[in-house]
Amino acid sequence: MSYEVIALLMFSGMMLLLLTGQRVFAVIGFVGAFAALMLWGEGGAEMSFTAIMKVMKWYPLLTLPLFVFMGYMLAESHIADDLYKMFHVWMGPVRGGLAIGTIFMMVIISAINGLSVAGMAVGATIALPELLRRGYDKTMVTGVIQAGSTLGILVPPSVVLVLYGMIARQPVGNLWMAGVFPGLLMAGLFILYIVIRCLIQPNLGPALSKAERDEYSLADKVRLLRAGLVPLAIFISMTGLFLSGITSLVESSAVGAVASIGAAFLRGRLTWHVLHQTTRKTLAISCMFFWIITAALCFGAVFDGLGAVKSVERLFIGDLGLEPWQVLVLMQATFLILGIFLDDTAMLVIVAPLFIPLAGALGFDLVWYGVLYTITCQIAYLTPPFGYNLFLMRAMAPPEVTLPDIYRSIVPFVGIMLLTLLIIGLFPGIATWLPNYVYGK
Repeated sequence: MSYEVIALLMFSGMMLLLLTGQRVFAVIGFVGAFAALMLWGEGGAEMSFTAIMKVMKWYPLLTLPLFVFMGYMLAESHIADDLYKMFHVWMGPVRGGLAIGTIFMMVIISAINGLSVAGMAVGATIALPELLRRGYDKTMVTGVIQAGSTLGILVPPSVVLVLYGMIARQPVGNLWMAGVFPGLLMAGLFILYIVIRCLIQPNLGPALSKAERDEYSLADKVRLLRAGLVPLAIFISMTGLFLSGITSLVESSAVGAVASIGAAFLRGRLTWHVLHQTTRKTLAISCMFFWIITAALCFGAVFDGLGAVKSVERLFIGDLGLEPWQVLVLMQATFLILGIFLDDTAMLVIVAPLFIPLAGALGFDLVWYGVLYTITCQIAYLTPPFGYNLFLMRAMAPPEVTLPDIYRSIVPFVGIMLLTLLIIGLFPGIATWLPNYVYGK
C-alpha cells in the first residue's frame, strides 16, 4: 500500500470518527497513534509520548493559561462591565454609537483575553440587552456582537495564534505582532459599516435622547472613563514591558495576570467566588488546548513521516502545473469550506499539518500565512450550520432574537472578513511590517 493511500485512509478515518460526536483531540490523537503503531510498530507508538514532551518543553505555551486567567478575572470581577458603561455614556449620543462602542469594547476584551468565547460572554450578557432596550435593530446588533467577539483570535494575545505557532514552529511574538494591524483593520471596517448603515437607516441605531444624556454630568463621565480604562491600562503596561525588552513574553503574561488580580482587589471585587470561577474556567480552557496541541503534533508527525506534504506539493506544482498563488487560493478555499462544518481548532489539527509546510515550501511567509489562517478561522466561527458563535449567541440571546435573525445578522460581517482576507493577501506588509520592525528583521 502506498503512503499516499495510507494518508488518505488516515484523513477519511478521522473525518468518519468526528461524525460520531467524539471530542476532536481524542479522534485526532487516536488516529495518529494508531497509524504510527500500524506503520512502525512499537517504536511508532512513542510518537504520542514524544508529542507530549514537546508540549511540556515549549516555554512560550505558559502564556496561554496566564492570558486566559487575566481575561476571566476581569470578566468575573465585572471590570469589563465598567468598560461597556464607559462606551455607553461616551458613544451614546452618536447614531449607532452604542454598537460602535461595543466594537471598541470587543477590541479591548480581545487584547486582554485572546479567546472569542470571552468577548461573546461579555457582549451577549452586557451589551445585547442594553442595545435592544435602546431600540437598536436586533439583527444588526447580534451580528455586531458575534463579529466583534471573533477579534479575540486575531488581536494579540491570540490563543489560536499560539496553537498555530506550535504547529508551524514560528515565534509567538512575531505572530502576535502580525495580528495587530489586520485586527485593527477589520475592527475599523466593522465600525465603518455600522456608521454607513445607521446614516442610511437611522432607525437601526438611534442615538440617546437628550434626557438620557443629561443624566450623566461631566464628573460622572470622567469617573466612568477612569474605571473603564483600567483593562486598557493593564494591556498597555503588559505589552509595553514586553516590547521594551524589560520582560519576556511569559513574564509579560504573568504581569497581566497579577495586574488583573490587583485591579479586582482595589475595586473590592476579589472574592472567593470570583477566584474560584476564574481558576476553574482557566483550567478547563487550558487543558482543552493542551490536549489539542498534543494530538495535532502526534498526527502531524505521522503525516510528515508519510511524506504527505511532498505528495501534495508534487500534485499541485508538478502534475497540475499550478502557480504558488493559485495553490494558496485553493488552500484558503478549502479552509473556508471546512469552516462550514468544523471549528478553528479542528481545522488547525486536521488540515494545518498538511497546509502549513506546503505554504512554507511554496515560499510564503508562515507568519503572514498565520494571519490568513486566523481570519479564515474567524469566518468559520460565523458560518452556518456549525458556526461556534452562532450557537453561543442562540444560547445567550433573549427569546425575541430567533435563529433566523442570528443567521441573517452575520452576512454583512462575513463579507467584511472576506474583504479583509483579500486585502491582507494582496498587501502582506499590513501583517509583516510590525513584527519585522519590532524584531529587527
